[in-house]
Amino acid sequence: MSIIQRLRCHRFLFEELVKRDFKKKYKRTVLGMAWSVLSPLLTLLVMRLVFTQFFGRGMDHYTTYLFCGNLVFSFFNESTSQGMTSLMGNAGIFTKVNVPKYLFLLSKSVQTLINFSLTLCVFFLFCGLDGITFTWKFVLLIYPVCCLTLFNVGAGLILSALFVFFRDIQYLWTVFTQLLMYMSAIFYTIDSYSPLVQDLFLLNPVYLFIRYFRKIVIEATIPTVWFHLLMAADVLAVVALGCWMYKKYDTRFLYYV
Repeated sequence: MSIIQRLRCHRFLFEELVKRDFKKKYKRTVLGMAWSVLSPLLTLLVMRLVFTQFFGRGMDHYTTYLFCGNLVFSFFNESTSQGMTSLMGNAGIFTKVNVPKYLFLLSKSVQTLINFSLTLCVFFLFCGLDGITFTWKFVLLIYPVCCLTLFNVGAGLILSALFVFFRDIQYLWTVFTQLLMYMSAIFYTIDSYSPLVQDLFLLNPVYLFIRYFRKIVIEATIPTVWFHLLMAADVLAVVALGCWMYKKYDTRFLYYV
């Protein structure tokens, strides 16, 4: 039975998981869903105040430049961090009922995708306020959004599987994402680096997604075919590894939760 067929069989459970995760995120908050928009905006405001004088002086559309980086990285960070605990957080369900374990990870991914979509709408509004010219090329942003979503799913599969066996992974991942943030050129440019160093940045998949957004939105240019293929290769590698880990350790999960 394929994944699509299994999702159809467990459609009700999947929908309820998404609703539960979405409601749980904003439980007992005064502003509720508004935090989906306010949180990245407040982060953007802080980063603009701190980094404009150091990195953005004389740079056109620096706010949009920052927003691109923060938007993509926040989606990646939230999706993978929540996906990491998706198995352990639902151990009480799959240890009693025989359901596909990846349902819990997918529900987290859908919930974070909804949050990302809300922030993306605000991002487009900011682009208009920042004087960005909207062109037909904006449609191509569908590609990096789809790739990033799949990449997050693949990374979530890997992390959630590792978290079952090694609880230390949550602390290591926090440190790693902090390092990754500084290596993704969110608030600075890489133009001053040598061509070799600039090419090394392409080894960072998160930077690829950020760079794609900036190419389309700020530079109004379409990335090369090679850039598209490199992004797709990263996604396929991560998703394939995540699916392999779930298939290999599917029964062993029950003994460690």
